[in-house]
Amino acid sequence: MKTLTFIAIVLSAGAIAGVILAALNQGVVEPYLERAIELENKAAAAEGEIINPTEYAAYRFWQKGGSIAGGAVLGLSYGALFGLVFAYARSAIPGSNNLKKALLLSGIMWFVLYLVVAIKYPANPPAVGDPATIYVRQSLYMAMIAISGFTALGMAVLYRKMHSKSRKFIVPAIYAAIIAVAFVALPPNPDPITAPMDLVMGFRVASAITMTVFWVVLGAIVGVFWDKLKPHETARIKAA
Repeated sequence: MKTLTFIAIVLSAGAIAGVILAALNQGVVEPYLERAIELENKAAAAEGEIINPTEYAAYRFWQKGGSIAGGAVLGLSYGALFGLVFAYARSAIPGSNNLKKALLLSGIMWFVLYLVVAIKYPANPPAVGDPATIYVRQSLYMAMIAISGFTALGMAVLYRKMHSKSRKFIVPAIYAAIIAVAFVALPPNPDPITAPMDLVMGFRVASAITMTVFWVVLGAIVGVFWDKLKPHETARIKAA
């Protein structure tokens, strides 16, 4: 394995995909955020809280600019994770080339780390949720990611160790059973939804679109770079 080439591939792919995610969020998700924050500000004003327009505008400007850096950091994190899994499992992933292999893996990771978690704890805009419960909500969300991710990792190891044809059915069934138990055992979101449902559903759909694009882009970039640079191949020393 060409270590430096491998690191360059996964980190650059993650950073690019993360920046694209942040840019998409600015156009697709941001309108829902603006509307949700407007509702939040109106509720705060109704309770007597004074909101300084200048300070608010400066905060939103800083928040929008910081989202690009945040997207890059998220991309780097997921890129490193994706690269490690791809390097370990590449030979066992179906596909005629590394692009197809990487896209298949990105689809699996999208399902495990995003879709399964979003079904249990769907994304909500800022107007939904009591600030006092934010740590509880974050903990529940991270717990679901950990359960789904580590279960999928364990099932991947089990799949490679099993040699019977029935593994194609047994391994997914075990994963589904564990996730079903987690869905029942973990408590629901503690906060009721008080925002308009069209806002909430629009925000969720927009978030799902941008996260799907992120995983597709991440897989595509890793696959293309891997096929071109071949970090899994070691240099051969020719005899004189």
